[in-house]
Amino acid sequence: MTSNRPYLIRATHEWICDNGLTTHLAVNANYPGVEVPQDYVQDGQIVLNIAPRAVTNFVAGNEEIVFSARFGGVPMTLRVPVNAVVAVFARENGQGMAFDPTEPPEPPTPPAPDKADSKAKVSHLKVVK
Repeated sequence: MTSNRPYLIRATHEWICDNGLTTHLAVNANYPGVEVPQDYVQDGQIVLNIAPRAVTNFVAGNEEIVFSARFGGVPMTLRVPVNAVVAVFARENGQGMAFDPTEPPEPPTPPAPDKADSKAKVSHLKVVK
């Protein structure tokens, strides 16, 4: 089965918004694929306000959460893999959901070179003078 984390993030976000509160995401900023303003990262984490009034183009997919926000008046697009989300909660009362840390996926290993390709190929042509 697929991970339930993206579904729980979306449901908690909707629940918080339906109650008129402000949704925040706590994110592991060191997780591969996280694109956030590094100036706002503290102790390897960043807390992002994802309330509808604070962001635009919000898309919470099964693999990543993407949206645009302003930091210091400068607009930027943020990308957060769902496995980088540490918690989703309401700013006003802290209610929400925390998640167990997820190990980053192993980077793909390059395929081993084929032995036939690694040998220097000798030309069958000869230089004639």
